[in-house]
Amino acid sequence: MKIYIFVDMEGISGVSGSDFVKSDGRLYATARRYYTQDLNVCARACFKAGAEAVLARDGHGSGNHVLWDELDPAIELVQGGTGTVRLPGITECQGLILLGYHAMAGTAGALLEHTYSSASIQNLWLNGRRVGEVGIDAAVAGDYGVPTILVSGDDYVCREAQEWIPGVVTCEVKKGLGCQAARLLPRSEAHRRLEEATLEAIGCLAKIKPLQVSHPVTIRTEMM
Repeated sequence: MKIYIFVDMEGISGVSGSDFVKSDGRLYATARRYYTQDLNVCARACFKAGAEAVLARDGHGSGNHVLWDELDPAIELVQGGTGTVRLPGITECQGLILLGYHAMAGTAGALLEHTYSSASIQNLWLNGRRVGEVGIDAAVAGDYGVPTILVSGDDYVCREAQEWIPGVVTCEVKKGLGCQAARLLPRSEAHRRLEEATLEAIGCLAKIKPLQVSHPVTIRTEMM
């Protein structure tokens, strides 16, 4: 069994605003550590649950944020821009984890809510249904027959994931208090929850179905 972990930064435990997630932000170096730590916790739990391999995609912004020298050496990593290929290597894997995700654009109260670009995209619809990155990425994986088994982040993205993916396991590591604020769990508790949720998700892998959407797919974008 091989598990794919797509990691984003906004929903990582310990991250609570834009100063963390922008490369010129004063807390960006700190966020890179938190980002790498959450990935390590999740991947190690995958191995503990019986995975033989983990392929991680550094998916925030330019895709060059994971601290490679602090990454568990058992994790294979995809870094850098991959063009239109959103999930390179997904066909090798049996399950997808969306780690550190955020709610879709326009979600009132959610931390750092947006859909791909907070500067240019107001809303996105998939086959007439308003969608964020959780729904899109789960649908992409579903096209290859791969189920999305776990989503982590704030309480808002966890609810969004449950609305899109029947049976998905979610891990709430913080509560959104607005676009630039969150109520954070203690680090040890966030990591404990993430480990437990990963173990649960791997255990449920056979029961969670890939997200299937009708084809041909229609995507409508409302620009700012």
